[in-house]
Amino acid sequence: MSNLTPQQIKRYETFLATTDMTGARLSPLAGDASFRRYVRLHGQKKTAMLMDAPPEREALAPFMRVARWLCENGYSAPHIQACDEAGGLMLLEDLGEDSLTRLCAVSGGSEQALYEAAVDVLADWYLRAQRKTLSPLPLPQYDQALLMREVELFSQWFLPQIASGSLLQKLSHDYLSIWRELLATMPAAPRIFVHRDYHADNLLWLPQRSGLQRLGLLDFQDAVLGSPAYDLVSLLEDARRDVSSPLVTSLLHRYLAATGMDREAFMAEYALLGAQRNCKIIGIFVRLAVRDGKAHYLDYLPRVWRHLATDLAHPSLRSLSEWMAQAVPIAQRGAELALAGERKGAMQP
Repeated sequence: MSNLTPQQIKRYETFLATTDMTGARLSPLAGDASFRRYVRLHGQKKTAMLMDAPPEREALAPFMRVARWLCENGYSAPHIQACDEAGGLMLLEDLGEDSLTRLCAVSGGSEQALYEAAVDVLADWYLRAQRKTLSPLPLPQYDQALLMREVELFSQWFLPQIASGSLLQKLSHDYLSIWRELLATMPAAPRIFVHRDYHADNLLWLPQRSGLQRLGLLDFQDAVLGSPAYDLVSLLEDARRDVSSPLVTSLLHRYLAATGMDREAFMAEYALLGAQRNCKIIGIFVRLAVRDGKAHYLDYLPRVWRHLATDLAHPSLRSLSEWMAQAVPIAQRGAELALAGERKGAMQP
């Protein structure tokens, strides 16, 4: 419990005293990019997870709503066992530690089967939405306004690291203008459930279950209604681990075969949303380094830039590709920022 303050411990123990996990041993998990904290609880007969989401930072209601919807529709999200919404504490089913990231690291031979299972869940979300066999879930629309707010993170946090003054203003103006034109080409339908952070770290393998329930789902509180391409690109263009090109090709084929979607139209949207997501991630990772002192996120930038280059190779993104080539030289796409992040005060918002 070395990472917990006495105040936190007292707060947790007071909450747990009203549950069947009273007296459980507390084991804090490593933090991530959010303000949430997770603690694994070791009781006499079982383990459980404690989520601590500061109410002033992150509401619990979205997580609860999506978790219950996923479970009701036959997917493996953690069951909610107790909640203090006002206090920002929630007791959850422990789905274990076997993330796809961990399993692929210790047993590379299982990577294809694990990723195929993850793709099959995405295909099921699409097919069941088309058949209208999923219960309704009110969620925000992943519309052009929200997509634009996300790509703005690149101009707000990354561009100020390589330009200033009138040059920064021009770069930001041109970048956002291009994105408005690109996003205006997105089709309005179909819009389905989008997890929004669907990648190997947030997917757990549950071999004791069967079918699609073998895949445990985490970190879905920001879910929206949007393009079926978004979660697939999140999975295959992972910022934290490499997925080989042959496996990506195989998984794309598997998804398209299962859903029956038109390949050309889907791949255009896949590239567009891949570029959107990777521009957003670059902005977020720089923000984490600049604002929050988490400079290790800059280590992921070279991989994210490689993903973005792959997306920009699609003919429909030529305008953004040409802008990137001129505005952000390759030498400024990660290495210099990583070095700057190691020097306190070197990076300014």
